[in-house]
Amino acid sequence: MVAALLVAPLAPLLGGVALIAADRSRLRIATAAAYGVALALAVVALAAALLSVWKRPAIDHSWVPAIGMRLHLAIDGISAPLVVLTAAIGVLVVLHAGWKEPSATYLGALLMVTGGALATFLVQDAIAFFLAFELVLVPMWLLIARFGDTTRPGERDRAATMFVLYTVLGSTLMLVGILVLVVSAGTSDLTRLQTAHLAGSTQTVVAALLMIGIGIKIPIWPLHSWLPAAHTAAPTGGSVLLAAVLLKMGTYAVVRLVVFPLPGGLHTVAPFVAVFAVIGILVGGLVCLVERSLKRLIAWSSVAHMGFVVLALMTGTTLGVQAALYGNIAHGVISALLFVVVGGLKKRWGGDDLQTARHALRQVSPRLGLALVVGFAGSLALPGLAGFWGEILTLFSAWSPGDRPLTLFRILAVAAATGSVLAAAYALRVLRGVWAGTGSLPYDGDVVADDAHSVEWVVIALLVAGVVALGVWPIPVMHQTAYGLAHVSRVLVGGAP
Repeated sequence: MVAALLVAPLAPLLGGVALIAADRSRLRIATAAAYGVALALAVVALAAALLSVWKRPAIDHSWVPAIGMRLHLAIDGISAPLVVLTAAIGVLVVLHAGWKEPSATYLGALLMVTGGALATFLVQDAIAFFLAFELVLVPMWLLIARFGDTTRPGERDRAATMFVLYTVLGSTLMLVGILVLVVSAGTSDLTRLQTAHLAGSTQTVVAALLMIGIGIKIPIWPLHSWLPAAHTAAPTGGSVLLAAVLLKMGTYAVVRLVVFPLPGGLHTVAPFVAVFAVIGILVGGLVCLVERSLKRLIAWSSVAHMGFVVLALMTGTTLGVQAALYGNIAHGVISALLFVVVGGLKKRWGGDDLQTARHALRQVSPRLGLALVVGFAGSLALPGLAGFWGEILTLFSAWSPGDRPLTLFRILAVAAATGSVLAAAYALRVLRGVWAGTGSLPYDGDVVADDAHSVEWVVIALLVAGVVALGVWPIPVMHQTAYGLAHVSRVLVGGAP
C-alpha cells in the first residue's frame, strides 16, 4: 500500500518526461501509441491515488539531513479530496486529448502537470512542498507557449511570458516565507508546523510574505492579470488543468502554510486579504457581465470564485476552511466542464464569442449546449449543483467570522452575496444569449459542425455527473474535511475540542 503513495505522482511524472524525450528523439513515438501509454499512466495514477485515500499509508524517511528535509508523504482529510480531484482530472484531460490526435509532447506535459500537482498534495515537508509546487510550472508553460492558440501567436507568447514572470515572482516570495517559517520553527515537517508557536511579529511577516506570493498563484485581485491571458491562450487541456488543479494548489498552500502554522499572523493580515478577495468577486462578476469571449469570461469567473475560497479561509473558522475546501472541489469540476465545452466550440467554429456560440450550440451541437447550461448553472451556485455548498457556507462563515472584526466581515459577506447575484446575472446573460437570442451566424458548409461525440462526450458526461453529484450529495467531501480539521482545532474557531 505504501508503494501507491509513490506510484500516484511518479507514474505520470516519469511517464510524461519519457514521452517528451521520445518525441524529441529520433525514435519518434506514434500518436496512437503515445495516447495509449499516456492514458494507461493516468489511469494507474488514479488507481494509486484512490488506493492511497482508502488505506491512508504514510512514508517518512530522512532525505536531505543537512537542511532537515524529509521524504514524508501522507494523506489526510484535507488533501484526500484534492488528490482524487487531481488524479481524476488527469485521466479526463488525457482521455479528451484523444479527440484530436495529440502529440507525445502534449500528452507528456499533461502528465507532468498532473504528477507535480499530486506530489504537491501528498508531501508533508514544507521544502519538498515548494519543490513539488514548482514542478508544474515548466510543463504548464510548455502547454501555453507551444500548444496554445495558433490563430494569435503574439498573444499566446505574451500569455506564456506573463505566466512565467508572475509565477516566478510568486515563487520567490513563497520560498522566502517558507524558509523563514522553517528556520523559525526549527522543522520543515508540515504536521509539526501545525503545533509550532512562533513570535507574533514573525508570524505577521511570514504570513504577509506567503499571502502575497501564494496570492499571485491563486490568484487574488489585484495579482490576477496573468490568469485571463493564460486561459485565453492555453489549449483546452491546459485550461482545464490550470483552473481545476493549479489554482487549487494555491489555496491548499494557504491552508498548509498559513492557516495552520501562523494563526496569529493570519489574524493580522486576514482583514486586508479578505477585502481584496471580495473586490475580486465583484470585479470578476462585473467584467463577466460585458465579456463576449466565453474563455475569458470563464477565466474572470474563476477570479471571482477563488475570491469566495480565499474569503472563507480568512474567517479563521472550521466552517470557513470546510467551505473553502469544498468550493475548491466544486470549482474544479465546474470549470473543467466549461472549458471542455468552450474548447469544443472553438475547435469546431474557430471562435468562442457569444454570437458564434448562439448558432453552434443551439442549432448544431445541442449536447455541447446542454453541457454549457449545466456548467453555468453550477457556476451561479444553483441549489442542487456543485457550486451551491461552497458559496453558501462561505457566506455563513463570513457572517460569523470567529475572532475577526465582526462588522467588517459582515459587510464583506453582504458584498460577496452581491457577487453571487452578479454570477447569476452573467450566467443567465450567456444562457439567454445562446438559447433565446437572435442574430445567429449563417451556416458555413466548410465549417466542421458536429456535436459532442466519442471520448469528448464521455468526458463531458462524466463532468456533468460530477457537478450534479457534488450538489446533491456533499456529505463525503464534508466528512473528509471535518476529519482532517479535527486535529488542528487550536487554530480555528468552531473546531473540535
